Amino acid sequence: MAAGRVAVIGAGLAGLTAAVALSDAGFAVDVFERSRLLGGRATSFVVDGIEVDNGQHVFLACCTSLTAFLARLDMDRHMYVQSRFEAVVFSRDGRRCDLRAVAVPAPLHLLPAVLGYRFLQPAGRLRLLWALMAARTTKPAREQSFASWLAEHGQDETALRAFWRPFFVPALNAPLEEVPLREALFVLRTAFLHDRNAARFGYSRVPLARVAQAAAACIRRVHTEAPVRAIPEGRPGWAAGIELESGERREYDGVCVATPPQQAAHLLSSVAPHTADGIGRYASRPIVDVHLWHSAADVGFDFAALLDAPVQWIFQKAPGYLVCSISDALGFVGRPRDELIAVCWDAVHDALPGLRTARLVRGAATRVVEATFAPAAGQPRASANTGIPNLVLAGSWTDTGWPDTMESAVRSGYQAAGILRHRLSAGAGRSESTAPPGGEVQRV
Repeated sequence: MAAGRVAVIGAGLAGLTAAVALSDAGFAVDVFERSRLLGGRATSFVVDGIEVDNGQHVFLACCTSLTAFLARLDMDRHMYVQSRFEAVVFSRDGRRCDLRAVAVPAPLHLLPAVLGYRFLQPAGRLRLLWALMAARTTKPAREQSFASWLAEHGQDETALRAFWRPFFVPALNAPLEEVPLREALFVLRTAFLHDRNAARFGYSRVPLARVAQAAAACIRRVHTEAPVRAIPEGRPGWAAGIELESGERREYDGVCVATPPQQAAHLLSSVAPHTADGIGRYASRPIVDVHLWHSAADVGFDFAALLDAPVQWIFQKAPGYLVCSISDALGFVGRPRDELIAVCWDAVHDALPGLRTARLVRGAATRVVEATFAPAAGQPRASANTGIPNLVLAGSWTDTGWPDTMESAVRSGYQAAGILRHRLSAGAGRSESTAPPGGEVQRV
């Protein structure tokens, strides 16, 4: 007999992590996803006959919960992770600089890269080094922005253009002026300053939908195109289960809401209004990716940053196929596809020596309008706890200690699953489950 019946609302990375963890603990789990696709903001779909990711998702070696989850799904063998931190940087006029860590303890592993960074003058390199060292001990003021801290530490416009914007706007999907200092310092310390191996880049070699499908195979049942309308109240202070948009009600011992914040606020409005109120004020930011198929062969790198361009990072997915990633894309998300393709092709064609004689074969654009979420200024991120014992939240936007990333999504899923597992372990209000185990994906 199953340990209890749990509904997970949302089949993004957070919801799938929670569902797999609960399934591993013996619970009978049903996942309900409003889309036809699994994976949420980390999925893939077919464009012009080719399966593409909805965005170029990158993780770092310090994302230990994500890498453990991938290993649980036997998907770690499909991931690429650098043996050491390396980053290629191009200027708009085609000059190239390679940043490489060396095999000495952190933070000294970055010293040769910083001191040899050709896009800063020697004095600028020393100021950059000073700022990096200061980040180790800075105690962030409550409302201070990353931009103001950088100014206090001698980082001028040249340094912002050459280093801070290319690396930290994509990491946090926001302009430096709107990045809380505490989040930026977390990234600096966790990825760059405490462990020489932490900042090694990683990414999937297979479409991201394969990760979601592997997770679904571990879960009793996953319902696609199955939007949930409400969470009915049960006995006082508890949730009774879910109500689908069709009007059908299904009873569960526990519920995990793993949707974007606006949807979560709507679902919690009747059972946990205090929690819903804060979640409803989250703001979102988009990311745009432009896919370019061209006539050249290998361009000489796997991925690279591009300075002074709308494109921050370029990824070679295969010979003749590049993906251009634009973070903090408020000024681009509404532009027509052909315009986005033209803007990105002009940028990479001018900057990359390997494309100087190439022609564009075709292009495509993918937009994630709600790519990341942030609470209202001065407000903390939402807790997994809702005030209802058998109702929890999961999502990369919740309070996991990490910024809104894939690592945060996985941590939130494990966190939500752990809370439900603890609270339902005594079997309070548990209903019998006669449904077979499985890994079945179906439409409602």
